Amino acid sequence: MSYRVRAATLDDAAALVRHRVGMFTDMGVVFDAAALATAFDAWLNDVMRAGTYRAWVVEAEDGADNAIVAGGGITILPWPPGPQYMGSRLAFVYNVYTEPAHRRRGLARLVMDEIHAWCAGAGITSMALNASRDGQPMYEAMGYAVTPSPMMFFRLSGYNPPAFRTGPAPDATDRTST
Repeated sequence: MSYRVRAATLDDAAALVRHRVGMFTDMGVVFDAAALATAFDAWLNDVMRAGTYRAWVVEAEDGADNAIVAGGGITILPWPPGPQYMGSRLAFVYNVYTEPAHRRRGLARLVMDEIHAWCAGAGITSMALNASRDGQPMYEAMGYAVTPSPMMFFRLSGYNPPAFRTGPAPDATDRTST
């Protein structure tokens, strides 16, 4: 079987959604697949039209039917220069996924090579990603460095902000009680 990689379009949204749901399923994440599929499809519609998310798909060339069997994408983020990176944009990679029947054929690497080439051509000099346990060896072989990332997450759903206070901020040394 032969494969070809190409830039994804919104016409490929169903496959991109299927791959995102499959990725989390394969990682053993417990989630509402239908809700994720609906939300991701709406997100793709917004960000692909805006050009902030770009994706690539791999088609299995099988006679008259070219089925999408792998893919991946990036979001281009404005990023401040720092000690290790002096650029102004970062490509964050996600949704790299290969359907089980097509794994171990180099398709994820093919997608990553396309992403790297596009980023280099666009003047983006650094990339970041979160790797699954299964994907980490490939990324390391490609030169990605494992880091003790300080990234933390905070869920705002259900967040109840503190009441607005007037007057001066409380003094940390003021320990009066009622």
